[in-house]
Amino acid sequence: MRYFKPTLLLVIIPALIIAGCTAAGPSKRKPTPFPGEVQRLVVVGFRSAVDRGTSPGVIRSPISGDAFMARVIPHDKAAQISDRLFERISESGRYDLVSPAQAQGVISSLMSTHSTISEIEILKRTGKAFSADAVLAGYLYRWEERVGGDYAVKTPASVAFDLHLIRPSDGASLWKERFDMTQKSLSENLLEMDTFLEGHGKWMTADQMADVGLDRILGVNPPPPPQSPGEPAP
Repeated sequence: MRYFKPTLLLVIIPALIIAGCTAAGPSKRKPTPFPGEVQRLVVVGFRSAVDRGTSPGVIRSPISGDAFMARVIPHDKAAQISDRLFERISESGRYDLVSPAQAQGVISSLMSTHSTISEIEILKRTGKAFSADAVLAGYLYRWEERVGGDYAVKTPASVAFDLHLIRPSDGASLWKERFDMTQKSLSENLLEMDTFLEGHGKWMTADQMADVGLDRILGVNPPPPPQSPGEPAP
């Protein structure tokens, strides 16, 4: 059983200050913004990268070729995280957006009439169908729920996905990001302090971890921890 103990902060935080430790790694680097020329954007969202009945294993992104440890995704999770992606981008107010539901109509038609069409060609034609400057699409490779509770787990949550911004005119990649995380305890890895704080000192669910991933990729600040009754806001 793995534990997160609130009292552990009394030991860990001074140790981090003394050692000068900070969280690092690909997931925590500063996200790069979309190119300035993107105004009309088709948000295709996510698709499951692994077909049902397929054994877990390392697979490569159909768009970038990057490798991920992948497992079969629970039903409807790709659609759920696609909706959350669209909501976050909508909140920015920066783009003229086409929703995942609108894009799916075009994609379904293309896939039904062209059985051997490539992934890039699907995205190109979808973007052109909406006269868009770019298409935002990605794959969901892993969605494993934690086994346990907020402060003790047998197995932590694990989530992996990527996102790509494709130019419809030539299929060029304008931007890409990835998120690939299995939560660890502070005792296993002191560099997990940022994740610990983003999870409000708890073991995250897969849904919470996916939200952290979207926030990191899109450069959104995580929400503050919930306040206790009568506690003043920070």
